[in-house]
Amino acid sequence: MRRTVRLLSPVNMAAPRSFALWGYCDRGWSRLMPGCRLPGFRSCWPGCPLGARLLSQEKRATETHFGFETVSEEEKGGKVYQVFESVAKKYDVMNDMMSLGIHRIWKDLLLWKMRPFPGTQLLDVAGGTGDIAFRFLNYVQAQYRGKQKRQLRAQQNLSWEEIAQKYQNEEDSLGGSHVMICDINKEMLKIGKQKASAQGYKAGLAWVLGDAEELPFDEDKFDVYTIAFGIRNVTHIDRALQEAHRVLKPGGRFLCLEFSQVNNPLVSRLYDLYSFQVIPVLGEVIAGDWKSYQYLVESIRQFPPQEEFKEMIEDAGFQKVTYESLTSGIVAIHSGFKL
Repeated sequence: MRRTVRLLSPVNMAAPRSFALWGYCDRGWSRLMPGCRLPGFRSCWPGCPLGARLLSQEKRATETHFGFETVSEEEKGGKVYQVFESVAKKYDVMNDMMSLGIHRIWKDLLLWKMRPFPGTQLLDVAGGTGDIAFRFLNYVQAQYRGKQKRQLRAQQNLSWEEIAQKYQNEEDSLGGSHVMICDINKEMLKIGKQKASAQGYKAGLAWVLGDAEELPFDEDKFDVYTIAFGIRNVTHIDRALQEAHRVLKPGGRFLCLEFSQVNNPLVSRLYDLYSFQVIPVLGEVIAGDWKSYQYLVESIRQFPPQEEFKEMIEDAGFQKVTYESLTSGIVAIHSGFKL
């Protein structure tokens, strides 16, 4: 795996960190104090022109965007957390309203592209409300049930009790598949757990509070990593991609569903009009939150276009990286493999 050398000290992604939960400390970093010398570097600190320039560059480098607003990296994490804490209860309703229900088709397409099989171990990052996880469980269960029916038809001498027993084992209906939902926002996870309980999802499902930039999992653990409409909210996208590569098994697959760059000029104009004039109003009327949905609209425009994001995925060490634009490029599915 290619490693990216970080020249600046890491900055927390969000205010409510999961360090206490996971006992995690940032790998390989230590703070340099005035007077420390490194081989091949001049010792120069504030007070000399070079030191002042370096501090000025560091200040600029730690600034980022929160929608169209320029904020510090640390501040962005807290603001994004507040956005999703605020919208969590109306998140699914607003997704239906904003996309006119089309987000459901996009997520189905993500699963069809994944084509998981019984036994697949999935990590769904930023998946708090469970949309991808539930689709995964349904897909794998359907695959396993189909295989089971074919096997039962081939075995003519089974008793009714033996057949019934096979259908009653809920764990077996997934063929050993499991999905881990990881989200940094407690409120989003809370809503997801409530949905799972209401819809009867129990087996093959786990919920973890964690940061996409510092995943609380061992290396080479998952077959598939998914992130849907989440990566554009991460402060350091490159670190999130590196973490995705780290936790995937060799041969594992990365799949990202995210808003992207519209490739049709007419659709682009209509999309912008709808995004900026309608979506914040819907946010105010349905969720009582104009500002959060204004940010979400602006964050889409700050996300890299398809080709640039493809290059970022390759820089994280993934190979055979491809993408498919959907609905004139309003969203795109990027795919890559850890080989």
